[in-house]
Amino acid sequence: MSAADIIAQTTVFVQDTLKNAEGGHDWWHIQRVHTNAKRIAQTENADILIVELAALLHDIADSKFNNGDEEIGPKTAGDFLTSIHVDTTIVEHVQQIIRHMSFKSSFDKTTFHSPELAVVQDADRLDAIGAIGIARAFTYGGFKGREIYNPELKPNLNMSKAEYKNTTAPTINHFYEKLLLLKDKMNTETGKQMAQQRHEFMEHYLQQFYNEVQ
Repeated sequence: MSAADIIAQTTVFVQDTLKNAEGGHDWWHIQRVHTNAKRIAQTENADILIVELAALLHDIADSKFNNGDEEIGPKTAGDFLTSIHVDTTIVEHVQQIIRHMSFKSSFDKTTFHSPELAVVQDADRLDAIGAIGIARAFTYGGFKGREIYNPELKPNLNMSKAEYKNTTAPTINHFYEKLLLLKDKMNTETGKQMAQQRHEFMEHYLQQFYNEVQ
C-alpha cells in the first residue's frame, strides 16, 4: 500500500471515529494539527509518513475522555494501523509519539525523543494557543462545566501530573497553568516562530479580559 493510500484510509478512520467528539478535540482540530505538522516538517529532517500518521491519530482516544487511560490512544492507533498492514516499526513509532506528545507527559521523565515527535508536538501545541487555543480552552471548560473566572481561585503554578489531570479550576487559570507556557516549550525553529504571534495574542486577550472584569 502506498503512503498516500495509508494517509487516505487513516483520514477516513479518524473522521469517522471523531464525528461526535467535543469541539476542541474534533476532526477540525486534527486537520489543523495535520496541516501545521506538514508545514513544520518541511524544515526538519523528519519522516513525513510518521509525522502525518501521528498528527492524524494523536487524539484518536484522548485519555481525558477515557477515564484517564493513557494507553487507550496508542492502542487504538496501533490496532488501526496494524489492521491496514502498516509496517510494525512505523506503528510503534507513532504509538510512542502519541504517548509522549501531550502537555501532561512533560511532567514525566522521558527517554523517548525523535524529530517526528518534535514536529507533531509543536503542531499540537500551536493549536492550543492563539485565537484557536482560546476558543478551544473555553469550549472544553464549558464541556466540563467549569467557571470562566473566579478571582478567589488562583492558578496553581507548581502542579503535579495528578493535580493537572484532575483540576477543575476556572478556564482563565488554564492560561497560566499551560497555555502561556507553551511558547517556550516549542521544539523546532519554525514552531517557535509560529508560536510567538499566537502567544502575544493571548496576552492581549487577557489584558482585555481583565479590563472588562474591572
